[in-house]
Amino acid sequence: MSGNRGVVYQGPGKVSIEKIPYPKLELPEQKRKCEHGVILKVVATNICGSDQHMVRGRTTAEAGLVLGHEITGEVIELGRDVEFIKKGDLVSVPFNIACGRCRNCKVGQTGICLSVNPARPGAAYGYVDMGGWVGGQAEYVMVPYADFNLLKLGRDKDLAMSKIADLALLSDIFPTGFHGAVTAGVGPGSTVYIAGAGPVGMACAASCQLLGAAIVIVGDLNADRLKQVKKMGCIPLDVKKGPIPDQLEVLIGEREVDQAIDCVGFEARGCGHDHSKERPAQVLNDMMTVCRAGGGIGIPGLYVTGDPGAVDEAAKIGALSIRIGLGWAKSHHFHTGQCPVMKYHRQLMMAILHDKVQIAKAVNATVITLNDAPKGYHDFDLGAARKYIIDPHKMVA
Repeated sequence: MSGNRGVVYQGPGKVSIEKIPYPKLELPEQKRKCEHGVILKVVATNICGSDQHMVRGRTTAEAGLVLGHEITGEVIELGRDVEFIKKGDLVSVPFNIACGRCRNCKVGQTGICLSVNPARPGAAYGYVDMGGWVGGQAEYVMVPYADFNLLKLGRDKDLAMSKIADLALLSDIFPTGFHGAVTAGVGPGSTVYIAGAGPVGMACAASCQLLGAAIVIVGDLNADRLKQVKKMGCIPLDVKKGPIPDQLEVLIGEREVDQAIDCVGFEARGCGHDHSKERPAQVLNDMMTVCRAGGGIGIPGLYVTGDPGAVDEAAKIGALSIRIGLGWAKSHHFHTGQCPVMKYHRQLMMAILHDKVQIAKAVNATVITLNDAPKGYHDFDLGAARKYIIDPHKMVA
């Protein structure tokens, strides 16, 4: 049997590379054969901001969890019931695990599948409270319901490998950023404000450009990330410099935008002189302030129901002080929750393969080895303006 190594959460602030079991075609904790699954040799697996929340100790994740929900791989073993995926296929794995059979899956709500997580709707690889599925920041991983979940990366494997850094982003952040833009209502001629210039925020900015937005403003505290915003042809906004509406008026001549998108989530900080303090409802309230009456607000940023490190008791269970009255008065529409990756990943794959978008460049993708993953987590936590792609088998050009 082959060996396997993976990135393991050891407690707040620490991850390590450990030997982990080689995957079996078996459902977690059930010891039941998974004939609808495949085993992948991991080609690329990314460090995500959602992983970072766990590593910071800001969730109820327990030590020993194998991390990683952003996975691209090569099929090396098939379950008996897999019909359409073949050995040797290069595939993208949606971070949402979905059965394809339940009520929600049948209407495309694959982010909240009802059958793959006994605790709650929705499951993911290597994530707290998401079904116990082993993560993919490893050399090998098992993927269930393969025919339904996996996206084969085109017919030309050589072409796909030549663009693998871009295609590796189809498992989460590109569809997630795109979902934030689509659900907010971004379209040709839109003016958009995005909170957060991390990888999801930058993927969202690229998505807004792809959708035809006229003006894309991205706000952040981090000077390096704001430089990346400018490189993309978007407008950077330093939230340390004061109220966002005042800055918008200077930048675009208006105090409001058509759509606003939260790509920060529950570890938000204040604006202006208050930027050093954590304010978990800050971005949500900013969205309602800067979005015009009748506009849309997309919320791909993560909010949790259990945060041991929260600033107060209410925030520890996800109860935040949101100005919902303002949103109601302005007739905003809101969209929250996990992105249903399968709703978008095929179209975005085609955009990559046919050179309509360079998403790896937009998010400043940086390839590292599996051994370098702990340093990648450390640097990302310090605010590096990069998206780290782990290359376990040195297959990424």
